[in-house]
Amino acid sequence: MLTAGTPSSALQPLQNRIGYRPHALSRLQAASPLAERLRPNDLDEFVGQTHLTGPNSFLSTLAEKGAIGSLILWGPPGCGKTTLARLIAKRTDANFRELSATIAKNTLQLTGSRTIIFLDEIHRFTRSQQDIFLPFLERGYVQLIGATTENPSFKLNGALLSRCRVFVLEQLTDEQIVEIIKKAIARLTSSDEICHGASPLFSQYPHITEQIITSMASLAAGDARAALSLLEHVILAPADTSQSALLASLKHSVATSYDRTGGARYDLISALHKCIRGNQGGAALYWLARMLEADEDPMYIARRLVVCASEDVGMADPHALPLVSHGRATSLSSDWMPECRINLAHVVTYLSEAPKSTRAFEAYNRARELAKQDMTLPVPVSIRNAPTRMMKQLGYGEGYKHQPHFAHPVTNDYLPPQISGEVILLKEGDLAGKKWDEDALRQWEVMENRGEAWVGRPAS
Repeated sequence: MLTAGTPSSALQPLQNRIGYRPHALSRLQAASPLAERLRPNDLDEFVGQTHLTGPNSFLSTLAEKGAIGSLILWGPPGCGKTTLARLIAKRTDANFRELSATIAKNTLQLTGSRTIIFLDEIHRFTRSQQDIFLPFLERGYVQLIGATTENPSFKLNGALLSRCRVFVLEQLTDEQIVEIIKKAIARLTSSDEICHGASPLFSQYPHITEQIITSMASLAAGDARAALSLLEHVILAPADTSQSALLASLKHSVATSYDRTGGARYDLISALHKCIRGNQGGAALYWLARMLEADEDPMYIARRLVVCASEDVGMADPHALPLVSHGRATSLSSDWMPECRINLAHVVTYLSEAPKSTRAFEAYNRARELAKQDMTLPVPVSIRNAPTRMMKQLGYGEGYKHQPHFAHPVTNDYLPPQISGEVILLKEGDLAGKKWDEDALRQWEVMENRGEAWVGRPAS
């Protein structure tokens, strides 16, 4: 880190310093992951987040003036937080120092010169560790840029948060990920030319087709780092690899992550609760499947269902609370998977519609298949949890219609738009897909119904 008192020798070009070993440096660069080697060198090369980096945007104006102050960059993994922090420091001609929570815990040393300190995953710092920075920020000795994937309202001290601006980075779109991938390939091939409409798309990598690129973008789910890791996987594949084999390999290389302590957990449980409240059993089963298939603790869900039984169903169905409480107390435990998913599906369906039904098991299977197709679809903003003023200002919960406040039925966006047209829970009496077996029915009438005709028989 360079300061006002740094010896002049430290300011000499790297090549002129004693001990400089260009070959060792190039070996280090070659060993770094592709995502690290291909980071943009200037804000003009940065893809996405145009609301922050575009012309006349608030952040870019601050960077041009060299007066960014302290700020928090909040956004999902791979959206460009670290890269943006580095480019801001470069644009403002500031010293840039990255610290991890492990290093900073016992060895934090600060200077009196104007310095930008970058804290990646700032949410992992304890409250007492965060307090270390307060006096230095207060005196203006340092400027802090923190990056986090978690809600700063929950993870940062109020005193630290009040001294920082919070900028929200959005998940990158598939189109932006495609642009990043194509720019990366162009840099690797030392060419800016893409053979549009020609085959192959890139002469050096004949196996990289448009479908491969769009598939990588889809699998990356808005994470540029993941996209470049997939690209590295593709580049290392033999040039004669078939497209189908390459696509299969890409799908197997992607892992779904789920953080039980993260903000997404509370968004999902909020969505489940609101869908039950709105009598949307199919949507509620979808969010249940999203949590269970990601290895959420069934007891965590069961506790919320007990609350839901009292808060939203209440005396409208006196059997709801005993049913849920008995299930939680006697049959659910954190290690009883996969069987307990059926019990939870039963309870969610009961609370959503009140009457028990054999539809729950079949509906959950449909919900599970939908959930497995894409475990990254975001919760609609209108049914996200909004416990803090900052989240409300971001639009969380905006437009949500609370069913008990109305004298008539209301609706909300209960499912992601990509699957909003899917029928998950069939209506009571819907016999779609059901077989009519006259012999089986007659056998039931004789064996189970005292020989009397089933009341549901069509009139002859």
